Order: sequence, then structure tokens, then C-alpha cells
Amino acid sequence: MKPHYIVGQIETPAGCIDQVSTQWTNKDLFSTIKVRWSVGRMNYKVTPGLYAAGNPDANSDLYVSCNFKLSFDLLRRALHGLNAWILVLDTKGINVWCAAGKGTFGTKELVFRIKECQLEKIVNHKKIIVPQLGATGVAAHKIKEETGFRVIYGPIKANDIRAFVTNNYQATPKMRKVTFNLWDRMKLIPVELFYAKYYLLLIPAIFFILSGLHRHGFSVDASWSNGGRAVVNLCVAYLAGCVLTPMLLPVIPFRRFSLKGLLIGWLTAIPLFYFNFLGTNIFEIISWLLIIGGVSSFMAMNFTGTSTFTSLSGVQKEMKLSLPVQIYGTALGCIGWIITRFI
Repeated sequence: MKPHYIVGQIETPAGCIDQVSTQWTNKDLFSTIKVRWSVGRMNYKVTPGLYAAGNPDANSDLYVSCNFKLSFDLLRRALHGLNAWILVLDTKGINVWCAAGKGTFGTKELVFRIKECQLEKIVNHKKIIVPQLGATGVAAHKIKEETGFRVIYGPIKANDIRAFVTNNYQATPKMRKVTFNLWDRMKLIPVELFYAKYYLLLIPAIFFILSGLHRHGFSVDASWSNGGRAVVNLCVAYLAGCVLTPMLLPVIPFRRFSLKGLLIGWLTAIPLFYFNFLGTNIFEIISWLLIIGGVSSFMAMNFTGTSTFTSLSGVQKEMKLSLPVQIYGTALGCIGWIITRFI
């Protein structure tokens, strides 16, 4: 059964090519909302190969995309009213920017798809438009050497394609600039929010049970009275790292995301301390500060790969330095908190 976005076929010298709709249906919109909330995100793919948008011919533009369906959908929608070919690379369901860094949106794959789809039989202009965010993975001179096709790096956003074409296939400085404004950051929050959804259920449950421990054994009443505070503290730490930190990112001091998350985590701990959610003795308070800081810092660090604030080498360096501190600090906090159950 053909996917709903395939609306027909076009006959070419290389065979029949599936024609895709350039307008979203309610199903596309619903699927996009689901994947934004990390539902089915790991298997949100289209089949690699060549597709037709509109009614392209041998003179129509040829655009390259990845097989992450959301990226593919944004491209085909941006091509509404235009006649173009879409060459989809097998990036294992990863978006262009991340796939270029991982190597799946790269020279080897592009060369393979150009030859497999027999593009030399379909178009006669020998030009192929690659999204700028995929430039790090594509060596234009090697594509030219191995296939004869000349790579043109298009704009960052698919919505700028029409203006890019009108401007004689020249991207303006604005089209080349990557933004990471509040709305861009907020769109990423749902995915990160559900990043550890199972742990978000399991760990608070464990803390809730352990809250019933005391020097005389175990008490269900103690679990209910102390466990609620523990669950609130953990949820606040989680939200501080994956919601508040990305929203406030530009105004938080420090360059490292781990330090940004740590600061926001401790700031959110202030009202918790005021309302005695961190406990009533200094050892329990310190333990919770270590736990909240570690969780918030770690969750904030998940945004390093989706931000314009860092480089690949910077992300690797931060992970190497911060992860041990986060693990040891959180573990020490957990041990300290358990000990306070028996004081």
C-alpha cells in the first residue's frame, strides 16, 4: 500500500517515479504533532529514492533531502506550486543536520543515490541542490568527479527555496544564517521532555518507596508524607533542565550547557527550600541540591547537539568533562538522601 502522500506516478526514461503531494493533509499535521512529542520518532521515515513534486521534466530543479519524514514533508510543502525532483538519501531516519555530522547524509550516499536513480537519464542540467545544513557531509568536488553533477548549496530553511530560486539560485546572508530563537528552542522541548519518559516514571516511584524507610524499618505513612516531596523535587529538576534551561538559554550565564542546567536547577531549588521540600536538616538539603543539580545539568546537556551555541568538538569536550561530575554528584546525593532516612 502506497503512503498517503504519494498521489501518482510520472513516466521517465529511467522508469516510473512516484509523485508526492505538496500539500499537507490532516494526517500529516497529526503525525507531525506526534513526532514533535517523540511518539514514533525513531521510525518516522520515508523510503530513500527519487520523487516528483508537481510535474517536473528534464529541466526541473533537483533537491536533496534526508529520509526523516518531517524534513521530507517540510521540503515537499515548500515546493508547492513548483515542479521539482526530490532525491531522498538514506540517513537512517535522521534529519539533515544531525545526519551530516554522523556521516549518513554524505558524499558516499549521495553518489550512490545519483547513480542508482539514474539521474543522468532524468535531468539534463547536471545540477543538484543540497541543503546548507548538509554541507558538512557533502564534498562537492567529489560529487562532480564521480557523477558529473555540480552541487549547489541551497538555503538553510525549506521555506526560503522559492526566494532562492527567484534570486538566481543565490542565497542571501539571511538565508545562510542559522537561528535558534525562543520558538526554535520551544519546538525541541517536547522531544527532550519525553526523552527519559520511562525513567521519569520509574525513578520517582523508587524514591517514593524509599521515602518510607526509617531507623525502625518501613512505614507506608512515611512514604506518603515524604514521598510526595521527593517526587516533586525530581520533577522540578527534570523540568528545570529540559524546559526552563532551553527557554532561557541566551540569558543564562556560562557557555557550557551543563553549567547552565546546574544554575537553573539550583535556582528552582530555592522555592523548594523555602517550602521545606528539600527536607529539614542540612544533610538532606545538601543531598537534594546534588540530585537536583545533577539531573537538571544532564537534561540541559541534551540540547548541545541541537543548538547553534556549540560545535561538535565542544559537545564532545563538555560530555567528557561533565558526565563524570553529574554521575558522581547525583550518586552522592542519592546515597546521602538514603542515609538521612535513618538519622
